[in-house]
Amino acid sequence: MSIELTQKAAERVREQLSQRGAGIGLRVGVRKSGCSGYMYTMDYADELDPDDEVYEQHGARLVINRKHLPMLEGSTLDFKQEGLNRMFRFDNPRAQNSCGCGESFNLVS
Repeated sequence: MSIELTQKAAERVREQLSQRGAGIGLRVGVRKSGCSGYMYTMDYADELDPDDEVYEQHGARLVINRKHLPMLEGSTLDFKQEGLNRMFRFDNPRAQNSCGCGESFNLVS
């Protein structure tokens, strides 16, 4: 399994966890939703579940449930600032199409 966390994304994760004062990393996953089929999910990880995998890069941790790994394989998580907008962005080579709002995507079979 490979998922990359960029330096900027890692800095943002560390910054958010520091401001929050708790947490072991950023939990990422996918869920069925939206007009294209799936959407990414992100939340703080305060503990590990038995089915979790942990990936550490640049001093920050990503926590991913094993059932989500096939849909995230080869992805890169970056943090972008465009004008006043600041957001995490996934670059997922398996995502085939996304909806107009950019919130949901479908996967290459």
